[in-house]
Amino acid sequence: MKPKVIVYKKVDQKVLDFIKTTCDVAYFEKLDSKNHPKFLHELKNAHGLLGSGLKIDKELLDQAPQLKIVCNTSVGYDNLDIEELSARGIMATNTPEVLNDTVADTLIGLLLATARRIPEMHNFVKNGKWKSMIGEELFGVDVHHKVLGIIGMGAVGTTIAKRAHLGFDMQILYHNRSRNEQAEKLYGATYCSLDELLKQSDYVCLMTPLTPATENMIGKREFELMKETAIFINGSRGKTVDEEALVDALNSGQILAAGLDVFVEEPVQPDHPLLSLENVVTLPHIGSATYETRLKMAMLGATNLVAGLQGQTPPNLI
Repeated sequence: MKPKVIVYKKVDQKVLDFIKTTCDVAYFEKLDSKNHPKFLHELKNAHGLLGSGLKIDKELLDQAPQLKIVCNTSVGYDNLDIEELSARGIMATNTPEVLNDTVADTLIGLLLATARRIPEMHNFVKNGKWKSMIGEELFGVDVHHKVLGIIGMGAVGTTIAKRAHLGFDMQILYHNRSRNEQAEKLYGATYCSLDELLKQSDYVCLMTPLTPATENMIGKREFELMKETAIFINGSRGKTVDEEALVDALNSGQILAAGLDVFVEEPVQPDHPLLSLENVVTLPHIGSATYETRLKMAMLGATNLVAGLQGQTPPNLI
């Protein structure tokens, strides 16, 4: 008898076909209040889960006595209670590496858009406000030859450093749990303390995973250490930043601007103070959101799933 799996996020038919060669699949393009009872019914006999964002905790696991593997189609896995999964002998996997270039492209684009005020200038033209040559009050700031501080020099951070150093002649500072000798050798990156990075950087790019140690790691004290001309970019998770402190820093001129792909609450509420600020560029958590990359992520997740259920060690076991 084939193992039973639940795919709880929309994936390409190629991915479903691959899984169906070895598994029986219950497919939910999106979980909502209407199909949640059916999902819970399927969960009782499920051996595997594939998707992202669903909180996998003790409460859910208590309803899945047959579960053997949980596969995230994402790099981050803060939705998974790893301790609880380990205690129950349930494997957990993610999908690193395949999205490095795409996420790095997004973050460099966000940095450029914020520095050169591209969304603001786009609206300026579209709304018919361009009547003559623009004045200095609408100028942006340079990116090339500036100092980029990267907090979290993992695979994506290193890929950002590559683009910034080789493409824009930026000086790279980084803060990480351990030294990244590859980034130092190839991109001239300099390891430093968090405080030194904040003080010296023209651009601060936050790329850490969300853990108890990184939650709210950037707050009032950290913004006060930054230059008044600094631009803050967050491509990690919303909860790594104290959003109230960020709003205060932007309103007071403590920092120049911010570019955000992530928020504490997602989707962000329309009345959130950050959305009313012209010196903030916002994206709806689209770091890896291209068709090509999401297909690779889903297929890698499916590969992890099938391998685990066939008694093999999944390629990306957490």
